[in-house]
Parts: sequence; structure tokens; C-alpha cells
Amino acid sequence: MVQNNGGSQSRPWDDFITERDREVYKQSGFGGSVGLGTRPALLIIDAQYRTTGEHPVSIQEAMKEYPTAVGKMAWDAVDKIEKLVEIFREKNWSVMYAQGERTGLQEGARYTDKIPSLGAEYNMPGSRGAQIVEPLKPKEGDVIIYKRFPSIFFGTNLVTQLVNAGADTLIVVGCTTSGCVRGTVVDGMSYGFRCVVPEDCVWDRGEASHAINLFDISQKYADVMPMDNLSQILAGIGPRTE
Repeated sequence: MVQNNGGSQSRPWDDFITERDREVYKQSGFGGSVGLGTRPALLIIDAQYRTTGEHPVSIQEAMKEYPTAVGKMAWDAVDKIEKLVEIFREKNWSVMYAQGERTGLQEGARYTDKIPSLGAEYNMPGSRGAQIVEPLKPKEGDVIIYKRFPSIFFGTNLVTQLVNAGADTLIVVGCTTSGCVRGTVVDGMSYGFRCVVPEDCVWDRGEASHAINLFDISQKYADVMPMDNLSQILAGIGPRTE
């Protein structure tokens, strides 16, 4: 197991979490490190044009193309995820994708009742919005999980795929931090996987929800660290040889 030794650098939640809350969590014994195992798998959650937009523009501009797009913050994360994908391919580790899509409002049940835009045309199978962005395009041998609800585990064969890959650690990236990323991390931890969220490889349309959920994830469910720190740790883990 490789531990994350943290650091004193600024964190995404610094402007949102009070000193009172930090002290309460510390005294309660939260925020330990689960570390990484020896066989990580990369889970890329909903890195689709409907969540990024077509260009790295402001979220307000991106929403003119797709109401659920985030724009520049998403594309900044995609740039970093692209580097992670390169590491995983070099190490012969598993790269898996969650591709969220629905054939209409009824298929999403209460989820699309709550968020009707998830059943929109740009979310339909085969649409441009539902496509995984070109820089992260899957290659032969990658696993694509078609999901309908927040967690990539819910109603899918992801656990089977992870067991088949021999994975013991999940590196979870994509969007949204407060929704599908968090849901996946909670389920992944519950199934016994070590979970890591590189904080600059996830995105959310809400600034506060992004930051606060990263803090909450770091305290309860996963190790949260910058991608550069994670890359250094991954460099010390041997490649998959089978």
C-alpha cells in the first residue's frame, strides 16, 4: 500500500470550510489516508460533450450549446485526465468509462423527474452530446459502462469488470464532483476498493458544491490530492504484467 503523505498546499475547499468544521472533523478522527494498492483502475465518469461543451469557454457560454455543460473548468480537467490515461496505458492498467445516456424521461425515473434536462435530446444514445470527448476517446480493450443513474456501480456490471481486472484501487475522475463522482466513490469504498480522487481532474457546475464535496469525500470516503501528487505515487507502482 502506498500512502498519500498530504502536504500544506492550498486546497479547493479552503475558502468554504470554516476553522470550526476543520477542528470538529479532526477531533472526530476523520480524514485518514487509505493509500493506493498495486493494481489501480481509472474510472472516467461522464466525460461527454454534454458535460464539457464543445470548447473551453465560460460555463455561461458552454450552457448555450448544452444546458448541462461546464466549459473551461471541465476542459482544464480533461487536459489532466488525458495525462493520467497515458500513465495507465503505459502501465497496462485498466481504463474504464461511464457513459451516461438515456432514451427519454421515463428511463431515468425519479432522477429525470428531478433533473428533466437529463432526458433531453443531446443526452440520447448516438447524439453528439452523449459522446465521450475526443481527447479521452476509448481504445480497444477499454471498458465502457452505460449508466442511467449517478453511481457507475448502480445497475451495471462494473464490479465484475473490476474483479476481472484484479483492481484494488479506483482512481475516479470526471463529473460531477457532487453527483456521479461522489456516488461512485461512496459505492466503491463500500465494496472495499481504495478510492482516490485527483482534485483537479473532476468538475462541477457549482463552485461551492465542488469544493465542499471534495472536502467531504476526503474526510469520509477517499484520498483527495492534486493530479501531480498522484502521478508521483503512480510512478512508484509496477506495471500490470498479465
